[in-house]
Amino acid sequence: MISWMQKHNKYLVWTIWVATIAFIGAGFVGWGTYNFGSKAGNVAKVGSIEIKQSQLNMAYSNIYSQYNQMMQGKLDEKKAKEMGLVKQAFAQLEVQAKLLNFAKEMGIVVSDKELADRLENIRSFQKDGVFNKEIYNAYLRSQRLKAKTFEATLRDELTIQKTLELLHTDVLPLEVETFSAAMNIADKLMYKVLGNNDVNITADDSELKAFWETQKENFMTPRMYKLSIVWTPTADAKVTEEEIKTFYDANSFNYTDATGKQLLFDQAKAQAEKDLKIKKSKKAAQKQYIAFKKGKIKSSETVTLPANDSTLSKALWVDILAKQNGDIIKPKVVDDKYATVKIEAVVEPAPMNFEEAKTEVTKLYMAQAKKKAMLKLAENTLATLNKSNAMVSDFVTLEKNDNLKMLNPQESLQFLQKLFTSSKEKGIISVSDKVVVYKIMDQKFLPADENRTDFVKQTVNQIKSRIFENNLIKMLDTKYPTEVYMGGLTN
Repeated sequence: MISWMQKHNKYLVWTIWVATIAFIGAGFVGWGTYNFGSKAGNVAKVGSIEIKQSQLNMAYSNIYSQYNQMMQGKLDEKKAKEMGLVKQAFAQLEVQAKLLNFAKEMGIVVSDKELADRLENIRSFQKDGVFNKEIYNAYLRSQRLKAKTFEATLRDELTIQKTLELLHTDVLPLEVETFSAAMNIADKLMYKVLGNNDVNITADDSELKAFWETQKENFMTPRMYKLSIVWTPTADAKVTEEEIKTFYDANSFNYTDATGKQLLFDQAKAQAEKDLKIKKSKKAAQKQYIAFKKGKIKSSETVTLPANDSTLSKALWVDILAKQNGDIIKPKVVDDKYATVKIEAVVEPAPMNFEEAKTEVTKLYMAQAKKKAMLKLAENTLATLNKSNAMVSDFVTLEKNDNLKMLNPQESLQFLQKLFTSSKEKGIISVSDKVVVYKIMDQKFLPADENRTDFVKQTVNQIKSRIFENNLIKMLDTKYPTEVYMGGLTN
């Protein structure tokens, strides 16, 4: 699922509320943040539209939240970087900007009434089914957003939605008939599934070192920060039961379970108490910040950490990465404490020597070597594939996809999706970390089922939308060029 989302993310922008609405639906949790360079607060320009740093931060946070939920809370900044989530976030905003350019040129606008209606219908801003301005304003404060920024983003997304609805065309009867026939084809396969255990790769130091020599620039030490920290505890702040209840009522939208459902007071009480204590301790933290800045108090500790180390919060790292040596950063919450940080020194990344990089080099070398060996094995297997060394399936379809041995249901579906969009009678298909070598032995048409008409229409609409999206983006890419002000956003 994750690899599929990465591949098609660029063309899913308008089928989900990629920034504001999805962000709200996730329960207002800012899972990911990132430090972006900018030009006057902007990171790029698409056609006549500037992409702001704040937009990129919001889009990145939303994508981070989506993947973190899929990965059951195990996503970290290192993995996010490997997955290219920043590039995905920028790709979303780039496509949105191209569509907004197009909408502007076509004269498509969203009225103030349309915007107000959409805002009032966001369930997270409602109390007893009615829009509640206090909840809305509390959300804006919690996310450090101005109303005009939030509403401008919402207006952009409504403009995109309206534009694409105007371009939508319904499925035609001939298309339904054609695809219905195609979807009723079933294949009987001879196949063999190859995995990592089918290839044996070894490497000595000489091979690894030769590989490292060609990849040195990819193995750098992390940027290190020497930081002096003044900690301000919050656990001892005095709060009453009544204060906790009042605080919860004003911020109830922040307290949700894993499904996004709002928690009752008793369920959220412990967290609300902790949050209230943090709020009450803010003034004490600010006083310590001033005293530290004037040299009246010493730091609680001095540490040296790599950039984005989990010892500190993501929000604090955003500020640290934007500052210079000697700067003192205003208090930020870390767990249940405030941290006031002074940057004492920054050690820039440097190339690792072979011994320092050996673990990472070995991992990359083995992955590439296994992939190459797997492909070679698959080609040899295809040339000799027969009933004595392969399995034979029953007739399979996209719907009947759970009877392929050695593949789980998700892998089976991925394999069959690729198989049924291929015109090859035999071949090699990669699925996750496996490779399937196959030959089609027989085909047959299944009886048409009139009850599946709605399903066929839905499938045809999805395919038409995908083709339309690809062609539209190609046209907009040419019509509205992108000027990027910083590196690392595009491939």
